[in-house]
Amino acid sequence: MIVNLHFYTIVQLSIFMDQQTSQNSIQELVFKYMLQMNLNVSEADYQKLDKHIESCELLSRLSHSSIMIFDYHQKKTVYFSKNYGYFLGYELNDFEAVNYKFFEDRIRPEDKHNLAILGLSSLKIFNGFSKDEKLNHKVVYEFRMENSENKYVRLIDQYQILELDNSGQAWLVMSVLDVSPNQEIEKEVQSQILNFRTGEFTDHIVESSQSIDLTKREIEILKLVKEGFMSKEIADKLYISVHTVNTHRQRFLEKLGAQNSMEAIAFASKFGFLS
Repeated sequence: MIVNLHFYTIVQLSIFMDQQTSQNSIQELVFKYMLQMNLNVSEADYQKLDKHIESCELLSRLSHSSIMIFDYHQKKTVYFSKNYGYFLGYELNDFEAVNYKFFEDRIRPEDKHNLAILGLSSLKIFNGFSKDEKLNHKVVYEFRMENSENKYVRLIDQYQILELDNSGQAWLVMSVLDVSPNQEIEKEVQSQILNFRTGEFTDHIVESSQSIDLTKREIEILKLVKEGFMSKEIADKLYISVHTVNTHRQRFLEKLGAQNSMEAIAFASKFGFLS
């Protein structure tokens, strides 16, 4: 998973003029979130990784699924099955040199955008789980990727945690990719979180702007924050107090479910507030 955006890279933007800028912002958010994960992993722990790779190699041959293992400690893909993308018509020499980047570039652009948003969201959800809950849940995504004939195919990608570090944080994550039985190509990204102990699915969606009610003033201040203005500068521009500016900032963070202004800008862009 490169910084495979589905899972860590977990909430992304869709239709607005600065889409490329926004895409980069989401990836930056995901990467910053990953950097905050100070994992406690020893050299001895990596013997577990060797065993998981053996199992994944066997699973990929038997199931013909494409499998990856991502290491949050090293922040890189540590296993990548040689059959990755065969069902899309790609051969090993097409992608071996560039790893998952080859496939990420073939994800439908708006899907890539939303996968990143959902990825960041998933990271946060899993971070709030207990150790048992982290190991009993997985995230299931459906999205579109271009095959070797330049046609989009709908795929299903399942992510689950294989190992936690010594403090209970996600360390090794496995991705299993297959062709989805649902080939409604015009359908956008779908995501569900599955508790495989209970069999319960929870829909995991990017909320629409209709469920978020930002005031005109909050949008005005958010736009100025995006332009790089500090609270004092915004207060001077709008002839209001710094306290008032900070109150509005706190309110739009809460409404957008963002932890900081950078996330708020990314989410507000996704919902079309800043277009």
